[in-house]
Amino acid sequence: MATDYDAPRKTDEELNEESLEELKAQSSKASSSGVDMDEADLNESLELPGADLSDESITVMVIPKKADEFTCSRCFLVNHRSQMAKEVNGEPVCNDCA
Repeated sequence: MATDYDAPRKTDEELNEESLEELKAQSSKASSSGVDMDEADLNESLELPGADLSDESITVMVIPKKADEFTCSRCFLVNHRSQMAKEVNGEPVCNDCA
């Protein structure tokens, strides 16, 4: 690439100003080219936390605890006997809680 050493050089401030202007121009182009959505349509598609879910039903199959499993007395998770670390006051504690 050929370099013209006789051309006037720009300072860092001038380069920063130019790049800021380019960024502003690009951001205005990007924001104007977005798809226009009706505010009402946008509100209908949002689901807020704490929404009324009383009419919803969840079906879960419950499997009973097996003979080689225990319920941790601290985290209340059902684990295999191989995960038992110790017993505190006669109640089992898993490796994660120990």
